[in-house]
Amino acid sequence: MRRLEDLTDADLAAAYEPTDRSVPHLRANFVSSLDGAVEIDGQSKALSSDSDSRLFSRIRMLADVVMVGAGTIRDEGYNPLRLSAASREWRRASGLPENPTLVVVSSRLELSPVNPIFQSAVRPIVVTHSASPPERREALNEVADVLVLGAAEVDLAAVVKELGERGMPQILCEGGPHLLGSLTEVDLVDELCLSLAPLLAGPGAGRITAGPETTLTRRMRLESVLTAEDGYVFLRYLREA
Repeated sequence: MRRLEDLTDADLAAAYEPTDRSVPHLRANFVSSLDGAVEIDGQSKALSSDSDSRLFSRIRMLADVVMVGAGTIRDEGYNPLRLSAASREWRRASGLPENPTLVVVSSRLELSPVNPIFQSAVRPIVVTHSASPPERREALNEVADVLVLGAAEVDLAAVVKELGERGMPQILCEGGPHLLGSLTEVDLVDELCLSLAPLLAGPGAGRITAGPETTLTRRMRLESVLTAEDGYVFLRYLREA
């Protein structure tokens, strides 16, 4: 078991870098309390720490796409997606665009075109379905590329396929729970990076996944464990072959 403090940023990048960037891969990254809470007072940020933020930034640096549900954008007050100068330099040296692309998944398109996320370094992509309000699609098309995939709900398998065809096969899902639940339901999750905060949040908060019950289960294999001086534990799981 390795300690986070013993690893350089380059070590972390190497540890989490995909084996083959050309192969589509969907990685989910979440933080949870020890008793399974995904939030405190309505936000996951309250569960984070400096060590969690450090690893989070390395994982985000490796992605072609950062995928987020519209509800998480609203609830968490997401900032525009722009990496640090050091992360941009690493990506340039690795032959990647300086910043990943933000992809927002939304059924109802309850997003304002003036939301700060639309000031991201790369023009965001909003994914919806054909039953979403056309006037909202038109408004958001001014600030993002709007993709319509699916009839009455977003076809997430088609989203992954479309992003791969656009040269963005490395997808990082940052939430929220309903998006993770939907991705799990159609068996699209290849990897889960789970940060365990040394906290007992008590009853009330939801889990990192949400949505209708499903009979699908996917066995995952523990790939690595990191510990940090502040008591956080960072687990990395890959899907079984």
